[in-house]
Amino acid sequence: ADEELPTGWEKRLSRSTGQHYYLNVYTKESQWDVPDKPAEPVSSSGPEQVQCSHLLVKHKDSRRPSSWREENITRAKEEALDLVKSYREQIVQGKASFAELASRYSDCSSAKRGGDLGPFGKGAMQKPFEEAAFSLKVGELSDPVFTDSGVPYYPTYRLITLSINLPVTRKSC
Repeated sequence: ADEELPTGWEKRLSRSTGQHYYLNVYTKESQWDVPDKPAEPVSSSGPEQVQCSHLLVKHKDSRRPSSWREENITRAKEEALDLVKSYREQIVQGKASFAELASRYSDCSSAKRGGDLGPFGKGAMQKPFEEAAFSLKVGELSDPVFTDSGVPYYPTYRLITLSINLPVTRKSC
C-alpha cells in the first residue's frame, strides 16, 4: 500500500537508479528521504533570482541626465518623483499597463522591452532596487524606489514590478 505523504509531496521513481524519491511540488526540490512534514511553498532562503521590469525616471541631477528619449534631461527631482507617482496611479487604476508606460516613458534602454530587465541574482543591482525586487510578489507593483545610480545624493526614481520569481537551484535525484 502507498504510504500517506504530507501535503505538497509526490513520490516519484528515479529513471537512473530505479529508486523512489520525493518531490516538493511547490519548489520542485527533491529528496531521497520520506518527508515527515508538509512541503514549504517557497524555500525559506527565498528566490535565487528574480525577473522584473522597471520604469526609470531621471532628473537633471542624475549621474547621467540623458536617455534614449531625451538628450538633456532638465526636470527637477520633485518633478521626476511626481511622474513616477502618476505612472503608478495609472497602473493601479487600470488606465495603462506597466509595459505600456515603461515603453513610452522609461529613461532606461529596457523601455524597448517594456521595462523587462531579465533575470538577475542578489548583488547584481543597487541595494534599494534589489531589496524592493526580492520582496515583491509576482505581479505586485512597488512604491517609488530611490536609487543612487552611482553617485550618492542624486537618486533616480523607479517603479518595479516582479514578473517571475525563480526558485533556488534544484537538486535532482
